[in-house]
Amino acid sequence: MGKNGQVGWELQRALAPLGELITLDRYGHNGLTGDLSDINGLRSSVRELRPDVIANAAAYTAVDRAEEERDLATLINAEAPAVLAEEARALDALLVHYSTDYVFDGSGDTPWQETDSSRPLNHYGATKLAGERQLQASGCRHLIFRTSWVYAARGSNFLATMARLMRERDALQVIDDQVGAPTGAELIADVTAHAIDQAKADASKEGLYHLAAGGETSWHGYATVIAEWQQGRGIAIQATPERIGPIPTTKWPTPAQRPLNSRLATNKLERVFGLAMPPWQNGVERALAERFG
Repeated sequence: MGKNGQVGWELQRALAPLGELITLDRYGHNGLTGDLSDINGLRSSVRELRPDVIANAAAYTAVDRAEEERDLATLINAEAPAVLAEEARALDALLVHYSTDYVFDGSGDTPWQETDSSRPLNHYGATKLAGERQLQASGCRHLIFRTSWVYAARGSNFLATMARLMRERDALQVIDDQVGAPTGAELIADVTAHAIDQAKADASKEGLYHLAAGGETSWHGYATVIAEWQQGRGIAIQATPERIGPIPTTKWPTPAQRPLNSRLATNKLERVFGLAMPPWQNGVERALAERFG
């Protein structure tokens, strides 16, 4: 589900060696659909395809708009995953689902563990938490990956927006008191493929995991790295690193409240699957190179 999104696009590459792939999006194909707002169509599609693994990379991700479109956000992020979980259980299929750091309230400065209490600050986070709980309550086989600050070389995201604005404006102000790890869709897809392969052979590895790149930064620190990379490649930018000013969240009010602490501890993921999360800078620089050469 969600084949054209940032993670869905990379999943098509990463999962290809594991077996036959059938990819769906919200527009449908040959009577099948991956539209999470079409509950009946979604259920019918799973029953017709009878997959042994379902990867749901689709979601309602418009955080601010979710405060107004509450019913739609709930339908896509909570009710549709519940249907997928129900059908996965009936097929004994493994359901892969993605969640978010926004299930936490952002307090403190310690990386969040999977066992920490979830207290979302906004409706988007609440719907994603509800989706997680639906999967866990269903009894279906599942892998849930909470991730943060997702970007890719393609599509619209913070990386692309900042790179463009640095060329267009002579100065920028970027929030410096929200801290997390920019995590590339490519990394998420590769870890997902590795985890699916292991979980299919060992059911004890199923469950909930935090999946984020190594290290931490603020949005301001992230933007500075983007500016430095462009400057170092001779790309003409007006908003050079020294012209990117740090501001607190209070100076940039939004309809939905954001967590200040989006750090995710990945020690469980690394231990169970034998992985080491690379520094966030590695993926950002790779995506910039792919996007801008």
